[in-house]
Amino acid sequence: MVRSGVYMIFGYLCGSILFARIFAAIFKKGDITARSRDGNPGTANAFLYGGFWCGMLTLCGDLLKGMLPVYLYLRGKGLDDCGTGLIFVLIAPVIGHIFPIFNGFHGGKGIAVTFGCLLGLLPDWYPAAILAFMFIFFSLVIRITPHYDRTIWSYRCAAVCMLFLIKNIYMKAAFLIIALVVNTNMKAADKKEEKCQVRILWMH
Repeated sequence: MVRSGVYMIFGYLCGSILFARIFAAIFKKGDITARSRDGNPGTANAFLYGGFWCGMLTLCGDLLKGMLPVYLYLRGKGLDDCGTGLIFVLIAPVIGHIFPIFNGFHGGKGIAVTFGCLLGLLPDWYPAAILAFMFIFFSLVIRITPHYDRTIWSYRCAAVCMLFLIKNIYMKAAFLIIALVVNTNMKAADKKEEKCQVRILWMH
Protein backbone atom coordinates (compact mmCIF):
# COMPACT_ATOMS: atom_id res chain seq x y z
CA MET A 1 0.00 0.00 0.00
CA VAL A 2 2.92 2.34 0.75
CA ARG A 3 4.35 1.60 -2.69
CA SER A 4 1.00 2.41 -4.31
CA GLY A 5 0.85 5.68 -2.38
CA VAL A 6 4.33 6.67 -3.54
CA TYR A 7 3.49 6.05 -7.18
CA MET A 8 0.13 7.76 -6.80
CA ILE A 9 1.85 10.93 -5.57
CA PHE A 10 4.52 10.57 -8.25
CA GLY A 11 1.79 10.19 -10.89
CA TYR A 12 -0.09 13.24 -9.64
CA LEU A 13 3.07 15.38 -9.67
CA CYS A 14 3.96 14.14 -13.17
CA GLY A 15 0.45 14.97 -14.32
CA SER A 16 0.77 18.46 -12.86
CA ILE A 17 3.63 19.30 -15.24
CA LEU A 18 1.98 21.25 -18.07
CA PHE A 19 4.20 20.68 -21.08
CA ALA A 20 2.13 23.00 -23.26
CA ARG A 21 3.24 25.93 -21.11
CA ILE A 22 6.84 24.72 -20.94
CA PHE A 23 7.32 24.20 -24.68
CA ALA A 24 5.38 27.36 -25.56
CA ALA A 25 7.89 29.25 -23.43
CA ILE A 26 10.86 27.41 -24.99
CA PHE A 27 9.62 28.20 -28.52
CA LYS A 28 8.72 31.77 -27.47
CA LYS A 29 5.06 31.38 -28.35
CA GLY A 30 3.81 33.33 -25.35
CA ASP A 31 0.89 32.27 -23.17
CA ILE A 32 -1.10 29.95 -25.42
CA THR A 33 -3.84 29.59 -22.81
CA ALA A 34 -4.53 33.32 -22.91
CA ARG A 35 -4.87 33.20 -26.71
CA SER A 36 -7.12 30.13 -26.81
CA ARG A 37 -10.90 30.15 -26.46
CA ASP A 38 -11.02 27.58 -23.67
CA GLY A 39 -7.81 28.48 -21.84
CA ASN A 40 -6.78 24.83 -21.92
CA PRO A 41 -3.03 24.14 -21.42
CA GLY A 42 -3.15 20.93 -23.40
CA THR A 43 -1.97 19.27 -26.60
CA ALA A 44 -4.62 20.68 -28.95
CA ASN A 45 -3.86 24.30 -28.09
CA ALA A 46 -0.13 23.58 -28.20
CA PHE A 47 -0.57 22.59 -31.86
CA LEU A 48 -2.97 25.43 -32.67
CA TYR A 49 -1.10 28.29 -31.03
CA GLY A 50 2.42 26.94 -30.61
CA GLY A 51 3.02 25.23 -33.94
CA PHE A 52 3.94 21.71 -34.99
CA TRP A 53 7.00 21.11 -32.81
CA CYS A 54 5.45 22.69 -29.75
CA GLY A 55 2.42 20.45 -30.26
CA MET A 56 4.41 17.28 -30.92
CA LEU A 57 6.66 17.72 -27.90
CA THR A 58 3.65 18.53 -25.72
CA LEU A 59 1.90 15.40 -26.98
CA CYS A 60 4.95 13.26 -26.21
CA GLY A 61 5.29 14.84 -22.78
CA ASP A 62 1.61 14.36 -21.93
CA LEU A 63 1.72 10.73 -23.05
CA LEU A 64 4.92 10.08 -21.12
CA LYS A 65 3.72 11.65 -17.87
CA GLY A 66 0.76 9.27 -17.89
CA MET A 67 2.71 6.24 -19.04
CA LEU A 68 5.80 6.48 -16.84
CA PRO A 69 4.21 6.20 -13.35
CA VAL A 70 1.96 3.31 -14.42
CA TYR A 71 4.78 1.47 -16.20
CA LEU A 72 7.16 1.83 -13.26
CA TYR A 73 4.50 0.74 -10.79
CA LEU A 74 3.72 -2.39 -12.80
CA ARG A 75 7.35 -3.29 -13.47
CA GLY A 76 7.91 -6.80 -12.16
CA LYS A 77 4.27 -7.18 -11.09
CA GLY A 78 1.26 -8.77 -12.76
CA LEU A 79 -1.93 -6.78 -13.19
CA ASP A 80 -3.83 -9.22 -10.98
CA ASP A 81 -1.29 -8.74 -8.17
CA CYS A 82 -1.76 -4.97 -7.93
CA GLY A 83 -5.13 -4.80 -6.22
CA THR A 84 -6.78 -1.45 -5.55
CA GLY A 85 -3.42 0.29 -5.79
CA LEU A 86 -3.68 0.03 -9.57
CA ILE A 87 -6.82 2.21 -9.52
CA PHE A 88 -5.11 5.10 -7.73
CA VAL A 89 -1.91 4.89 -9.77
CA LEU A 90 -3.87 4.89 -13.05
CA ILE A 91 -6.05 7.88 -12.23
CA ALA A 92 -3.36 10.01 -10.52
CA PRO A 93 -1.69 11.48 -13.67
CA VAL A 94 -5.09 12.39 -15.15
CA ILE A 95 -6.16 14.09 -11.92
CA GLY A 96 -2.80 15.88 -11.85
CA HIS A 97 -3.22 17.16 -15.40
CA ILE A 98 -6.78 18.38 -14.83
CA PHE A 99 -6.06 19.83 -11.37
CA PRO A 100 -2.31 20.61 -11.43
CA ILE A 101 -0.73 21.81 -8.21
CA PHE A 102 1.85 23.76 -10.25
CA ASN A 103 -0.81 25.86 -12.03
CA GLY A 104 -3.33 26.77 -9.37
CA PHE A 105 -5.30 23.54 -9.97
CA HIS A 106 -6.37 24.78 -13.42
CA GLY A 107 -5.28 22.32 -16.09
CA GLY A 108 -6.30 20.61 -19.30
CA LYS A 109 -8.86 18.07 -20.42
CA GLY A 110 -6.75 14.97 -19.75
CA ILE A 111 -7.20 13.16 -23.06
CA ALA A 112 -3.55 12.62 -24.04
CA VAL A 113 -2.66 11.80 -20.44
CA THR A 114 -5.42 9.17 -20.35
CA PHE A 115 -3.88 7.49 -23.38
CA GLY A 116 -0.49 7.65 -21.68
CA CYS A 117 -1.84 5.92 -18.57
CA LEU A 118 -3.43 3.19 -20.67
CA LEU A 119 -0.21 2.73 -22.67
CA GLY A 120 1.54 2.19 -19.36
CA LEU A 121 -0.40 -1.08 -19.13
CA LEU A 122 1.44 -2.56 -22.13
CA PRO A 123 1.73 -5.34 -23.19
CA ASP A 124 -1.99 -5.27 -22.37
CA TRP A 125 -2.99 -2.99 -25.24
CA TYR A 126 -6.78 -3.55 -25.13
CA PRO A 127 -7.71 -0.53 -22.95
CA ALA A 128 -5.77 1.98 -25.09
CA ALA A 129 -7.07 0.35 -28.28
CA ILE A 130 -10.69 0.57 -27.09
CA LEU A 131 -10.45 4.31 -26.35
CA ALA A 132 -8.57 4.97 -29.61
CA PHE A 133 -11.20 3.01 -31.56
CA MET A 134 -14.00 5.10 -30.06
CA PHE A 135 -12.32 8.37 -31.02
CA ILE A 136 -11.69 7.08 -34.56
CA PHE A 137 -15.23 5.68 -34.85
CA PHE A 138 -16.85 8.96 -33.78
CA SER A 139 -14.51 10.91 -36.05
CA LEU A 140 -14.72 8.88 -39.25
CA VAL A 141 -17.72 6.52 -39.21
CA ILE A 142 -20.38 8.21 -37.12
CA ARG A 143 -18.95 11.72 -37.05
CA ILE A 144 -19.86 13.66 -33.92
CA THR A 145 -19.03 17.37 -33.78
CA PRO A 146 -17.85 19.48 -32.08
CA HIS A 147 -14.84 17.88 -30.39
CA TYR A 148 -16.49 18.51 -27.00
CA ASP A 149 -19.31 16.05 -27.74
CA ARG A 150 -17.02 13.61 -29.56
CA THR A 151 -14.79 13.36 -26.50
CA ILE A 152 -17.66 12.86 -24.08
CA TRP A 153 -19.23 10.10 -26.15
CA SER A 154 -15.88 8.43 -26.84
CA TYR A 155 -15.18 8.17 -23.12
CA ARG A 156 -18.71 7.01 -22.30
CA CYS A 157 -18.75 4.28 -24.93
CA ALA A 158 -15.19 3.20 -24.11
CA ALA A 159 -16.21 2.84 -20.45
CA VAL A 160 -19.14 0.60 -21.42
CA CYS A 161 -16.94 -1.52 -23.69
CA MET A 162 -14.32 -1.95 -20.99
CA LEU A 163 -16.96 -3.21 -18.56
CA PHE A 164 -17.57 -6.14 -20.91
CA LEU A 165 -14.20 -6.63 -22.63
CA ILE A 166 -11.64 -6.03 -19.88
CA LYS A 167 -11.25 -8.77 -17.27
CA ASN A 168 -9.28 -6.90 -14.61
CA ILE A 169 -11.79 -5.31 -12.23
CA TYR A 170 -9.32 -2.67 -11.00
CA MET A 171 -8.58 -1.55 -14.54
CA LYS A 172 -12.32 -1.26 -15.20
CA ALA A 173 -12.84 0.79 -12.05
CA ALA A 174 -9.92 3.09 -12.87
CA PHE A 175 -11.19 3.89 -16.34
CA LEU A 176 -14.73 4.48 -15.08
CA ILE A 177 -13.35 7.04 -12.63
CA ILE A 178 -11.19 8.63 -15.33
CA ALA A 179 -14.17 8.86 -17.70
CA LEU A 180 -16.30 10.42 -14.97
CA VAL A 181 -13.62 12.99 -14.06
CA VAL A 182 -12.90 13.93 -17.69
CA ASN A 183 -16.60 14.25 -18.55
CA THR A 184 -17.41 16.25 -15.42
CA ASN A 185 -14.43 18.55 -15.93
CA MET A 186 -15.35 19.22 -19.56
CA LYS A 187 -18.95 20.02 -18.70
CA ALA A 188 -17.84 22.37 -15.93
CA ALA A 189 -14.97 24.11 -17.73
CA ASP A 190 -15.73 24.08 -21.46
CA LYS A 191 -18.27 26.70 -22.54
CA LYS A 192 -19.97 24.84 -25.33
CA GLU A 193 -21.05 27.15 -28.14
CA GLU A 194 -21.79 24.71 -30.96
CA LYS A 195 -24.76 22.38 -31.20
CA CYS A 196 -23.97 18.67 -31.29
CA GLN A 197 -24.20 17.26 -34.81
CA VAL A 198 -24.10 13.61 -35.86
CA ARG A 199 -23.29 12.62 -39.43
CA ILE A 200 -22.99 9.10 -40.79
CA LEU A 201 -20.08 8.59 -43.20
CA TRP A 202 -21.93 6.71 -45.93
CA MET A 203 -24.77 9.28 -46.00
CA HIS A 204 -22.49 12.12 -47.18
